[in-house]
Amino acid sequence: MGLELYLDMLSQPCRAVSIFAKKNGIPFKLCTTEVFKGQHLSKEFFQINSLRRVPTLKDGDFILTESSAILIYLSSKYQTADHWYPSDLRARARVHEYLGWHADCIRGTFGVPLWTQVMAPLIGVHVPEEKVQRNKTFMDLALQQLEEKFLGDRAFVAGQQVSLADLMALEELLQETRGPILNILEQAVNKKVPTPPPEVHPCMLLRISRIP
Repeated sequence: MGLELYLDMLSQPCRAVSIFAKKNGIPFKLCTTEVFKGQHLSKEFFQINSLRRVPTLKDGDFILTESSAILIYLSSKYQTADHWYPSDLRARARVHEYLGWHADCIRGTFGVPLWTQVMAPLIGVHVPEEKVQRNKTFMDLALQQLEEKFLGDRAFVAGQQVSLADLMALEELLQETRGPILNILEQAVNKKVPTPPPEVHPCMLLRISRIP
């Protein structure tokens, strides 16, 4: 049985996994799992990933979650070019350093505007303006730290060549993956975004409640 990737292209980590697999010629079956429609809550998906999260990788009877772990697994199994996930211990450690920081300081921060502007209003939730402004401050701080700590005078985040760290950091800038995001933002402006089914509301409320 071939490699299966369960992805929702509205998700930045899912897009990063998809880009990496395609750019490196890794064959996989795309199993679209739209969180917005509650497809991650189905009984079928629960049998694959009891955490009900995407991205999820299924390689035969081996199942793996979390985008960083999936990217490392793919780069190792398919022996992609060394610059993606360097064999040198210190270079590899720099990639891990960025991936850990990215999960804490970028992923949760830069995804907030989509939730405050689009998702929350769909279920009748208003996010206080002070939270919105505070998140903008966090975004500015994260960009400053990215520049000062990880980039400096280098062309790449974790070294002298492009790596998994750069893919996670920069995928939002790749035009080929921006379609789903631009589409839902356009629908929101035109008030054409469908209301999420009730079974998705608790997950959405939990995510919104975590906005600091």
